[in-house]
Amino acid sequence: MQYLYVRVVKAKDLPGKDVTGGCDPYVEVKLGNYKGVTKHFEKKNNPEWNQVFAFSKERIQASVLEVYVKDKDVVADDLIGRALFDLNEIPKRIPPDSPLAPQWYRLEDRKGDKAKGELMLAVWMGTQADEAFPEAWHSDAASVGPDAVASIRSKVYLSPKLWYVRVNVIEAQDLVPNDKSRFPEVFVKAMLGNQALRTRISQSKTINPMWNEDLMFVVAEPFEEPLVLSVEDRVGGNKDETLGKCVIPLHIVQRRLDHRPVNSRWLNLEKHVIVDGEKKEIKFASRIHLRICLEGGYHVLDESTHYSSDLRPTAKQLWRPSIGILELGILSAHGLMPMKTKDGRGTTDAYCVAKYGQKWIRTRTIVDNFMPRWNEQYTWEVFDTCTVITVGVFDNGHVHGGAGGARDARIGKVRIRLSTLEADRVYTHSYPLLVLHPSGVKKTGEIQLALRFSCSSLINMLHMYSHPLLPKMHYIHPLSVIQLDVLRHQAMQIVSTRLSRAEPPLRKEVVEYMLDVDSHMWSMRRSKANFFRIMGVLSGLIAVGKWFDQICNWRNPLTTILIHILFIILVLYPELILPTIFLYLFLIGIWNYRWRPRHPPHMDTRLSHADAAHPDELDEEFDTFPTSRPSDIVRMRYDRLRSIAGRVQTVIGDLATQGERFQSLLSWRDPRATTLFVTFCLIAALVLYVTPFQVVALLAGIYILRHPRFRHKLPSTPLNFFRRLPARSDSML
Repeated sequence: MQYLYVRVVKAKDLPGKDVTGGCDPYVEVKLGNYKGVTKHFEKKNNPEWNQVFAFSKERIQASVLEVYVKDKDVVADDLIGRALFDLNEIPKRIPPDSPLAPQWYRLEDRKGDKAKGELMLAVWMGTQADEAFPEAWHSDAASVGPDAVASIRSKVYLSPKLWYVRVNVIEAQDLVPNDKSRFPEVFVKAMLGNQALRTRISQSKTINPMWNEDLMFVVAEPFEEPLVLSVEDRVGGNKDETLGKCVIPLHIVQRRLDHRPVNSRWLNLEKHVIVDGEKKEIKFASRIHLRICLEGGYHVLDESTHYSSDLRPTAKQLWRPSIGILELGILSAHGLMPMKTKDGRGTTDAYCVAKYGQKWIRTRTIVDNFMPRWNEQYTWEVFDTCTVITVGVFDNGHVHGGAGGARDARIGKVRIRLSTLEADRVYTHSYPLLVLHPSGVKKTGEIQLALRFSCSSLINMLHMYSHPLLPKMHYIHPLSVIQLDVLRHQAMQIVSTRLSRAEPPLRKEVVEYMLDVDSHMWSMRRSKANFFRIMGVLSGLIAVGKWFDQICNWRNPLTTILIHILFIILVLYPELILPTIFLYLFLIGIWNYRWRPRHPPHMDTRLSHADAAHPDELDEEFDTFPTSRPSDIVRMRYDRLRSIAGRVQTVIGDLATQGERFQSLLSWRDPRATTLFVTFCLIAALVLYVTPFQVVALLAGIYILRHPRFRHKLPSTPLNFFRRLPARSDSML
């Protein structure tokens, strides 16, 4: 995309225009109908602006660039001087050429005569790859006020470096409870920022309690908040007394890279008492025994494990070398829906956000356009192909000075798994932008992306498939699912808070949408979709079962005879079984290569069951937690959930019954059944000792594949025997 760039650097020797002999200068850059203005200075004859203006070549409708230096006045601004440039004479600059050096231009008045003062400018034709592009004022955003210009520029952000903090609370000594007539019920409360955790109440109800319990927190560099530990005594139902506190700054805490234990420390617990309205410190100190470390060997999960963009441990020393480069070109979008109204008509101010690893990028905002063209390119280092890049499109709600409560509305997002991309191939494709609303799923437009994954070492990339997905500490000292869920939520909150404090801010609602903050919440639609996904996986096994049933029932006699012959060959030559299976899988893979996907997959409304979701189910999905709906709706949803849970409960009960029947074969719950089974086992053992295995397998196979003439429709004897076995369901209340 071609742009005309004007860099206004500074001016000198400007004449005084007001009574005092000073001037309040500013520069106006005009090209046809587009006009860009610098800030003005009070009483300054040698001002410096160093501002860049960019005019899209597509929209240029003039042949002359006009640059005016004016004096700001209360009534009407006075012209100090101007410089004119013929567009045909402006030089072209193609990076990596060095930036064009600015030059001094003598100012002239409206008649073309020399005026007092000079202006330093650089004017050139370039592209959006120019380094001046991100900081430039754009003619596309001419309607944007000076306060909102920062919110429409492109920007690169970095997630804060996240650590897990492990606090192993071992014991405390010499506690001094206020009420010495009772056994203390002591626990430790730990606080780090807005995270608070507590141990269980110590089993040893003495003044030297023991816990040996781990508490885990998430913290981001730079460490702003200290860790505060307080030992509390539960004296009543909801009343706790503080027996002592200690404050630990995190920058002095030891960093651990592997599973080797860190040294434990004894810390004094401070306690204050109020004497005559003043805090007085008690000299005698109780002590607490701790192990505290910053865990560098874990990867701090701040996004769902199903589509994580980074799997590296926190400590940089443990990182493997990169295996390639990912290049993303955010080209354009078309067919966008109006997201808000301005002056009585629908409008959209669209920008894109992409996240991969710790690096977030935000494109510039294209103001008031349903078919925006960004044509911006970004690169990331790739350390693992089993990762996902997420690209989201949003409507900027702060372009026209949106109020404090204004939010950036979601237009849609796309996820692309790097392992689905062929190396060194450019994928240019349009992806639908889909958003789920309480009223249903809506297609809000399409985004066109160009992607290329360049692999630096094919051997290293293939070797990655043998490595565990997460760093080894996740397997040596695994964290529980509940712990990971809580820590992930805390990590998301930290990342969204830090990025919303950047300038311009990457807003909280944008970060939360990109990180799928609500993916763990209950959704009837998602539950149905997951059920049908399981059925889709099992459909292959069901199809094989139906095919085998047709073979057994001789629906196609020729196929059944061929299966008999194959079965006999495999029984007589069992060493051919595994090679035959692997050869069959190889042939299926080669056959399917012809129909391999040509483009990365996109969001699928049918797979998500978004197109057929009931309005009430969607309303439930968008409900707050805890609920904000009326009691009669909540009661109806609760009853619906009970009926579904009742069916699930029945299925689980049936599975438990089948398992208990297997256990009762040898448990003598039914003495006659166990006698029959034990006798059968003895006879089978004796027969199999004297009969070659191949003969047994051959007879069993021919019996299973026998002709329907030798079958009857009643269940088989082993099945009848199994169904008569007792289960523990009769002991259930």
